[in-house]
Amino acid sequence: MNAVDVAQLLVAVGAVEMRADPEQWFTWSSGKRAPIYCDNRLLLGFARERGMIADALVAEIRARYPDVEVIAGTSTAGIPHAAWVAERMGLPMVYVRGSAKSHGKKKSVEGMTLAGERVVLIEDLVSLGGSAADSILALRQEGDAKLLGVQAIVTYGFPAARERFAELGVAVHALTDYDSIVELLELDPATARVLLDWRGN
Repeated sequence: MNAVDVAQLLVAVGAVEMRADPEQWFTWSSGKRAPIYCDNRLLLGFARERGMIADALVAEIRARYPDVEVIAGTSTAGIPHAAWVAERMGLPMVYVRGSAKSHGKKKSVEGMTLAGERVVLIEDLVSLGGSAADSILALRQEGDAKLLGVQAIVTYGFPAARERFAELGVAVHALTDYDSIVELLELDPATARVLLDWRGN
């Protein structure tokens, strides 16, 4: 599957919603106003489509990181995709909590105990990169994991996110991106320009 194929699949299951009118834009949890809302959790309800996404993630990981030893998922939306990928690849899986538990072993990383294994982190969506960056740090701190890269379903391609991952020394790849979604929707040039300018700003 190429980037437009994946974008088409996400649009087909209703995971992507665009609003060109700034008055109708979404407000993200960060407070950022945005013309797009991408809810990849909707894939959970579509067995065929989520399987296609899992297969595409596996193909990307096998091509880029053939020596991967562990699949990790970000909390919470990356967890099911990581589980499907790990199952297909016959690999162990861990997941990273949004914050360390305040009880028990007070762990941030759940699953097997890591001891320097080569890890690929699965993220459903990369916007500003905060949750993935936090997960990378947690994986490195608990068990000294060797992060090979982050494999996402979607990236918005924000420069700030690219800079954040560059500082961490971790490559990020995604099955599709904001530009492919905008292209797929076949908007009039003026509307498409508004949406692309938003991402650039």
